[in-house]
Amino acid sequence: MSEAANETERLRRWRLVLGGGAAEGTGCTLSERDGRLDRAMGALYDSDRKGGLGASAPSVPRWLGDIRDYFPASVVQVMQRDAFERLDLKRMLTEPEMLEAVQPDVSLVSTLISMRGLLGGRTKETARLVVRKVVDALMKRLEEPLRQAVTGAIDRASINRRPRHAEIDWNRTIRANLRHYQAEYRTIIPETRLGHGRKSRGSLKDVILCIDQSGSMANSVVYSSIFGAVMASLPAVSTRLVVFDTEVVDLSDEMDDPVEVLFSVQLGGGTDINRAVGYCASRITRPEDTVLVLISDLYEGGVEAGLLAQAQRLVGAGVQVVALLALSDEGAPAYDRGLAARLAALGVPAFACTPDLFPDMMAAAIRKQDLNAWAAGAGIAAVPAAARDG
Repeated sequence: MSEAANETERLRRWRLVLGGGAAEGTGCTLSERDGRLDRAMGALYDSDRKGGLGASAPSVPRWLGDIRDYFPASVVQVMQRDAFERLDLKRMLTEPEMLEAVQPDVSLVSTLISMRGLLGGRTKETARLVVRKVVDALMKRLEEPLRQAVTGAIDRASINRRPRHAEIDWNRTIRANLRHYQAEYRTIIPETRLGHGRKSRGSLKDVILCIDQSGSMANSVVYSSIFGAVMASLPAVSTRLVVFDTEVVDLSDEMDDPVEVLFSVQLGGGTDINRAVGYCASRITRPEDTVLVLISDLYEGGVEAGLLAQAQRLVGAGVQVVALLALSDEGAPAYDRGLAARLAALGVPAFACTPDLFPDMMAAAIRKQDLNAWAAGAGIAAVPAAARDG
């Protein structure tokens, strides 16, 4: 590219970054396409604009279509979120025509769930289709990693070192005895026999997902419902899904359909973690074989001392308890650092986790690994117990 062409491209980019008005002094003339792109950006980010992208403006669907043409999906999702916050476009989601034009993502699902009381008729059906599209995409991405991680962890956790003949895991047994290969007889002497107690009629592990449905945990609710549905489909795991604010709702019977779970939650409201953990504790029958995952930012509106006492009893009984401060891709969450540190001091690891790391975290919990050590190995900063008085 010539020096003149480089200078023209540099001015073009500055013109698009700075927008109109004073930026017109660049002397750059925009092409027709760049002009449309500039207007799409200006409609959202021009702070001096009066009117423009209102929720009732007929230009909104066209604007949503334009940004999909000009930008990749990740940027479109950011611009949509900015539009909802800066221009109060949440109202547009009550109109099916507007909703059909939006790029579906997890944040949009969270918004629709929080607005479900405003949706009715055709709009509610359209919203359900949008949520289904996002859930199906997430299931496709997350289901198999979780299934493999949990199943593998249970297999390893339930190794039977004195199996009967019908229970022998021949692949594992052969690998464990390769050093005993007898070349003369061209065979392996199986000094160690390994099996897995798969003949049990019941589940091998109990998992409880206890999910805070306050507004700040919206994205975590979306991912939790999907992971709950996957684990509920595994015969070796008995899974319970509980959501709470100041009330506690057990949605375990609806876990076969994450969309139904999502339309059953009520985002927002207060928080009574103590009450929710108390309910979960009442459903635990096999402490040594139970993993309780509390997904909450730990801003307790209930009795904190009661929550800490319950956590201490559960850990003492052998329950693997972990506090996930967030289950999302949104970065470092806001949370009650004092309560998180006090839980950590009782043996309840507290950290945030991304959806992609959740399968490995569950596998580590099922194997009863040190979850603080797991978090450190995964590059996650767990809340230190030593800071409990800070």
